[in-house]
Amino acid sequence: MFDQFSFSNIVENDGILITVVGYVIVFAALLFLYVFIANFQKILLFQQRKKLKDKGHRAADVDDLSISGETSAAIAMALYMEFEEAHDLESTVLTIKRVQRPYSPWSSKLYGLREYPKR
Repeated sequence: MFDQFSFSNIVENDGILITVVGYVIVFAALLFLYVFIANFQKILLFQQRKKLKDKGHRAADVDDLSISGETSAAIAMALYMEFEEAHDLESTVLTIKRVQRPYSPWSSKLYGLREYPKR
């Protein structure tokens, strides 16, 4: 029964070829993702310059169109403060209620103890 799954059948039936093709596809996809992620900022910058040129802005000719970290932090803080104010003021009073639960043998530790047989 297990003779049909031997190593020679894998080699004869193109198992190695399928494996190599699979590895090539995976590494090609990883290489494509690396190139895409590495150049993503350049792609976005190119699109932004194109839109600015279409509108006739002088900023399209500036070398550096990036936003500084301080400006990004200020924008993020302003958005955070705006969205936090959208919620109602909620009370911070916590109430703790004691609930009486009926006895359950599932939670009993007595049944979890092991009794060893006597010799």
